[in-house]
Amino acid sequence: MLSRWMSGSSRNLDRDYSCTVRLLDDSEYSCTIQKDAKGQYLFDLLCHHLNLLEKDYFGIRFVDPDKQRHWLEFTKSIVKQMRSQPPFTMCFRVKFYPTDPAALKEEITRYLVFLQIKRDLYHGRLLCKTSDAALLAAYILQAEIGDYDPGKHPEGYSSKFQFFPKHSEKLERKIAEIHRMELSGQTPATSELNFLKKAQTLETYGVDPHPCKDVSGNAAFLAFTPFGFVVLQGNKRVHFIKWNEVAKMKFEGKTFYLYVSQKEEKKIVLTYFAPTPEACKHLWKCGIENQAFYKLEKSSQVRTVSSSNLFFKGSRFRYSGRVAKEVMESSAKIKREPPEIHRSGLVPSRSCPSITHGPRLSSVPRTRRRAVHISIMEGLESLRDSAHSTPVRSSSHGDAFVPHSRANRLSESSERVAVISDEIYSPSDSVLPTPVAEHSLELMLLSRQVNGAPCSIEEEKESEANTPMMAEAEELGGELRALCQGLGGTGGAQAEQVNKFVLSVLRLLLVTVGLLFVLLLLLIILTESDLDIAFFRDIRQTPEFEQFHYQYFCPLRRWFACKIRSVLSLLTDT
Repeated sequence: MLSRWMSGSSRNLDRDYSCTVRLLDDSEYSCTIQKDAKGQYLFDLLCHHLNLLEKDYFGIRFVDPDKQRHWLEFTKSIVKQMRSQPPFTMCFRVKFYPTDPAALKEEITRYLVFLQIKRDLYHGRLLCKTSDAALLAAYILQAEIGDYDPGKHPEGYSSKFQFFPKHSEKLERKIAEIHRMELSGQTPATSELNFLKKAQTLETYGVDPHPCKDVSGNAAFLAFTPFGFVVLQGNKRVHFIKWNEVAKMKFEGKTFYLYVSQKEEKKIVLTYFAPTPEACKHLWKCGIENQAFYKLEKSSQVRTVSSSNLFFKGSRFRYSGRVAKEVMESSAKIKREPPEIHRSGLVPSRSCPSITHGPRLSSVPRTRRRAVHISIMEGLESLRDSAHSTPVRSSSHGDAFVPHSRANRLSESSERVAVISDEIYSPSDSVLPTPVAEHSLELMLLSRQVNGAPCSIEEEKESEANTPMMAEAEELGGELRALCQGLGGTGGAQAEQVNKFVLSVLRLLLVTVGLLFVLLLLLIILTESDLDIAFFRDIRQTPEFEQFHYQYFCPLRRWFACKIRSVLSLLTDT
């Protein structure tokens, strides 16, 4: 019986776990991992499978049983991070967008980034005006079907491809015109390169907004970019804080704090409230990683960061990868024959059907094409379900932040209707906080949409982890509708702050008592025990300890012994 139990335990420890990773072209990579396998092992397997050397821009994302998204930490056990039953389902995605994707060394890396941005375009994460959208879609068309051929491409052929959540017939004709007249002769690699060059100039290149509430209860979206921290709100301008102005980030429960040091020694603390403590911790970790990757010169400068000012409280996290400058220097040293690239071609895609031949979604009526505008916050609200976590790219290569587009946005509403407008949203790059003066009517309409309308649910399969797609979509939809209806008033937040302060004081008292107890225990061992350890012996032989022992400790011990004898005698007499 004992041997059978031991053999069963041994098999349990050596158990293999099935793991499936969805790649950027919607293919799947399956493997088995052991219980103690770390994230780096799986990531190296994927990079070897993809023949990828410039791998620091990529990561593996998963969803826990509570529907919270995470990036897989490479230094920790995969099984312990997943917190769910096997088989495990994860996604290989771009984690840190390259500052200049066209400057990547190898074509295979550019192709993978191209696939990611193409997904962003379809799922409403990359927002742009009509002319930019038509050009990007034409580049995709050229990369996938090649030059225009009248024999193969009849009138309206571009309508068989779905580049965006929804688009009009006018936009389809514009896409076909650009593809037919301007892109002839471009190879797939050249079209992809031109696509990257255009995409990096857009203001929402790589945006992954985290939904929050500010101290007044207004909806806000926080995002991290290669150049700093961005705040977006429905009735305020977009603000940009450079990484060298970000002094510290921390969180407590659902509250996120950003400490900003600006010119003239002006210090600002921004406070936001996330929907859950887990979402707030994820926001904090994303900020720490992005700041380390884009700001530091060397990975040796990375330090362990605590989420609290007190050493015994809060979470501790350390970015474990290389920084952007080291990645660029390493890429410049790559010398090998360019690996063969197997492009997806016309294979139907599950979550990004830009290459799916089928009936296109109905377009917005002509009478509404010019009247309806998709605001930036509506588009960002739809990104809550995009399961994407990557930094932002400014259209400028300098330090200044170039304004975002206001109404020229692609997004997915609850009915998956989107219109692209040529109107430009131009917030300034001013410091915090500046009220929005222009287009107030549009922004007030937007506020009603964010607070009242249900959020969209992206149909990307990467958001499902170990659960059926439709069931998870319903759960996510309910969660997001609750988020859009409001995260609670500020009165509860104030009470929560008081409770946190009381808990902090109690923790401090407990730690102080614990330290005193440990010191007392060590003192008793030094003075009363006969342990002949070199460390104790050296302490006992010091003049200071001998003086303390004979002048203070011995009299105190005799006093305690006398008191104890007196108490015992009283007890025996009674």
